[in-house]
Amino acid sequence: MAEERPTLVAGADWASLSTRARRAAPEAFGPDGAPLNLIQGEWKYRGRGKAFLSPVDGSTLGSFPRIDLQTARLAVRGAASAFSRWSRVDLDERRRRVTACLDRLREHRELLAFLLVWEIGKPYEQALTSVDRCISGVEWYVQNIEPMLAGREALGLISNIASWNYPMSVLMHALLVQMLAGNTVIAKTPSDGGLFTLTVAVALAAREHLPVTLVSGSGGELSDALVRNDDIAGLSFVGGKSSGRDVAASLYDRNKRYMLEMEGVNGYGVWHFSDWERLAGHIKKGFEYGKQRCTAYPRFVVERRLFPKFLETYTTARKAVTFGHPLLVKHADDAPPKLTYGPLINDRVVEDLRTKYSEALGLGAVGVAEGSIEDGVFFPGQDVSAYLPPLALMNVPHKSRLYHSEPFGPVDTFVVVDSEEELIAEMNVSNGALVATIACDHEAEATALASELRAFKVGINQLRSRGDREEAFGGVGASWKGCFVGGEHLVRAVTRGPDDERLHGNFPDGTHLPDRR
Repeated sequence: MAEERPTLVAGADWASLSTRARRAAPEAFGPDGAPLNLIQGEWKYRGRGKAFLSPVDGSTLGSFPRIDLQTARLAVRGAASAFSRWSRVDLDERRRRVTACLDRLREHRELLAFLLVWEIGKPYEQALTSVDRCISGVEWYVQNIEPMLAGREALGLISNIASWNYPMSVLMHALLVQMLAGNTVIAKTPSDGGLFTLTVAVALAAREHLPVTLVSGSGGELSDALVRNDDIAGLSFVGGKSSGRDVAASLYDRNKRYMLEMEGVNGYGVWHFSDWERLAGHIKKGFEYGKQRCTAYPRFVVERRLFPKFLETYTTARKAVTFGHPLLVKHADDAPPKLTYGPLINDRVVEDLRTKYSEALGLGAVGVAEGSIEDGVFFPGQDVSAYLPPLALMNVPHKSRLYHSEPFGPVDTFVVVDSEEELIAEMNVSNGALVATIACDHEAEATALASELRAFKVGINQLRSRGDREEAFGGVGASWKGCFVGGEHLVRAVTRGPDDERLHGNFPDGTHLPDRR
């Protein structure tokens, strides 16, 4: 008997999902099914199409409706003018509308999760978690917003430019909280993914008469409208260090509130440690979504005498990592597979990481672990150009790009050290990070080491994440500029009050740095 050919999860093919998306929000798509921009309360402007390919199998999902600078300025002007009307809507009514939007998102949570799978390659369960975190996170703000707004007023129009990896739990979440706080908002669809997911989610928000604008286009071309425009009262940016520096420079002499999250190399230090089972769990969990997260740990700094045991633990944990097509199953009625990760965001990223890996080897690095694409689970003949198996190196030379930069993919580097001073220096290599972890058996020693690390959140024998709700989030040094967010700080970042001189954040003049706890 011939071997049964694998198939897709029932109803999870793109044709079915895109049809469901158009049914959920018909106003947001053109007659041909192409997504539109939401400008001045209307879905319009097809823009200049740019092909949108799925990282899952290279298929075409649709096209980005990219607008030009003039149209973006029109969108900003309309969103800014809407603030005067929205500022007269009281908090109870804002809560009612945001809650109604959350109800609609919950109704379509599975559709949104499946859209994320095809658009950004996130395995289904992780995608569903992203949707749920958006909903539950905003619900927390709905319940707790009133004391956060005491004595404060909204800024005006907030511009949001975010990376593609968390369209729901970061970008959509931020938009809803910003509107709940009394602001109008505009967002640019990330250039590499999230187009259909955000189109549906924003359409559901607009139906509840929330003041949201959604546009698509080149970040460089639209920056005069979305960043430097005087109509913008605040900016929330999540992206690479190069673009972030340009944004920070353009805002330096402007009276504008901003929150700029940029890349940093998050370090995991192993010193005087023996709980290898715990470490194995951290290593495996760290590979989720192919380490395409701002809080991923790509750098392990290990005490020399512990390195053999560390390497044994790492190798075992890495073998438990699974990757491949995130919707491939034996039978159509099977549940989506529980993979560690699927594709990276596109084949260009894979090519760049392979180039950096080869460059490091050529400069003298030692390859420690090199997975094979054959270890992945795929359809026969499938395009696998966006997939990358786990890779790891040690002794990466300082002049290698992998030494100083965040891979944003399943590529780890190991550094062996002989002293606490070396460990601290190697973990602080990027002059600022969002998270770090110290694995150490001795609490006092671990606490002392943690106090020397240039990361906003430092875990002792635990991984740290972005978090939210009452938990503040930011960065140190080159990883963050401007206001911190999370809990009351997210609300304070997009409102003004009499005590703003004590605004929590990391600012160019070096003041208002975070408390280290």
